[in-house]
Amino acid sequence: MKTLNIGIASYEEMKARTLAIAKGELKPKPDDPQVWFPSPESFAKVLSNKNRSLLQVIHQERPESILALSTATGRTTGNLSRTLRTMERYGLVRLHRGPRGMVRPEVPFRNVRLKVELAHG
Repeated sequence: MKTLNIGIASYEEMKARTLAIAKGELKPKPDDPQVWFPSPESFAKVLSNKNRSLLQVIHQERPESILALSTATGRTTGNLSRTLRTMERYGLVRLHRGPRGMVRPEVPFRNVRLKVELAHG
């Protein structure tokens, strides 16, 4: 499995980066972050110990539905749905929609690498 590169940047920093790329002033490197969090706190919340354990269960058990994942983890389906949608926004999980509204979660990455710039330039 691949590694997901994650960065921390404010909305303003991301906007400036996107404009620089669009203008050709900045060429993204292959190891640049693919996903950005607005703060270290938001990163820590999404990848809390509880949520990392959830990703481990999904990777190992390969549940066929959120209901099966709920059974395996003891978490309610509503809680799991909200958590998984958030993780999907950041690319940490993929949610495959199947027949009769069933949703199968998948973890596409085995590792996450966090890149934080302490100074610009």
